[in-house]
Amino acid sequence: MRPHLFRIKYWLFICGLLIFSACSKDDVKPIANKVLVSADSQQSKSASELRLILGLSGLQLPFDKLQYDAEIYKVTYNTTYLNDQPIVASGLVVLPKTSGNYPMISFQHGTIASQAEAPSALSGTDAFLFAALASPGLIVAIPDFIGFGRSSNVPHPYYDRDLTASAVIDLLKAAKELAVEKKIDFNGKLFLAGYSQGGHATLATHRALEKEALEGFDLIASFPAAGGYDVKNMQEYFFSLDTYENPFYIGYVASSYKTSYSWSAPLSDFFKEPYASRIPTLFDGSKTGSEINDQLTNKISDLITDDLRATINTNAKYKYIVDAFNLNSLTDWAPTKKVFMYHGDADLTVPFSNSTFTYNKLIANGASSSTISLKALTGKNHSTGVVPYFESFIPTMLDLR
Repeated sequence: MRPHLFRIKYWLFICGLLIFSACSKDDVKPIANKVLVSADSQQSKSASELRLILGLSGLQLPFDKLQYDAEIYKVTYNTTYLNDQPIVASGLVVLPKTSGNYPMISFQHGTIASQAEAPSALSGTDAFLFAALASPGLIVAIPDFIGFGRSSNVPHPYYDRDLTASAVIDLLKAAKELAVEKKIDFNGKLFLAGYSQGGHATLATHRALEKEALEGFDLIASFPAAGGYDVKNMQEYFFSLDTYENPFYIGYVASSYKTSYSWSAPLSDFFKEPYASRIPTLFDGSKTGSEINDQLTNKISDLITDDLRATINTNAKYKYIVDAFNLNSLTDWAPTKKVFMYHGDADLTVPFSNSTFTYNKLIANGASSSTISLKALTGKNHSTGVVPYFESFIPTMLDLR
């Protein structure tokens, strides 16, 4: 081979290597997200700001753990609705503004009825709480739940075990994808927490993740609080009362299940007038729970039909209702990953007995008392139990991460 031909082939070879190298590193497009649709930065909170504001709140939390600034993103993501129908849902993801390798927590909110209450609507107080969860070095996911935010065009599947869990799990995937985009490493460790409806959503998601593991996620522990985990037991509690101060919960469940299970029976089979005709107009996202309560009655005998109250467990006509309550209860399994349950023992909204019944049932199913625990928040009701719950679960979670 003549020298000049050798040199030409040599330089062509080197150029080829350089071109290949450039394409393989800088010019290759990143892999497209599979679940995350969009992420818009809403605001950031500095660690010093979080320590100051939350310190003034009177909360007893390990403020020395608030080390990193936090960036709050409003996200949309792909999930599924009834009959596996694809739908785009929304929520928040909060990332610590640092490099490193961090666990993730998903926090599920309590019952809301209005669109203005959704996490992605984001009020100032909520922003500080969400950012504080990320500041110790955690990736934080906060679902709106289907029916709120981006998916406000469909009814919220209230206390629907499977639809709730799948929407939470898909946000976990989206949060992981966003973390990759922002060059934050997720170390695979996952925690779940939530209060009231969020407690039911947390335990439902825990159950789903034990039934079918999520690749790349290692569930360490969940912290469900004050949830109506046994839906049938909740119905029995409601029917045993003379009055109940939050009747919108009862209407919410009936309205939700009528949609989820395509119930053909009219609401007049469950509720007396004028409430049977009124309930379908109340859950359109424009009213808060308090505003809906004002349109109902707190006297159970005036709200629920006499026949339903008297024969729900014996009349075959109502079997489909009982089946739905049992299907969405969370007492049919035995967790193997840690569950830290919390509940105020003076709670009359969601009775403490619902948690004790659920705990005992899970133990009877084979769960170990070293795996699942129930902490009574002494003297606390549904509202006053929130603060001690946060003050207990956050340090415990940080110790486990």
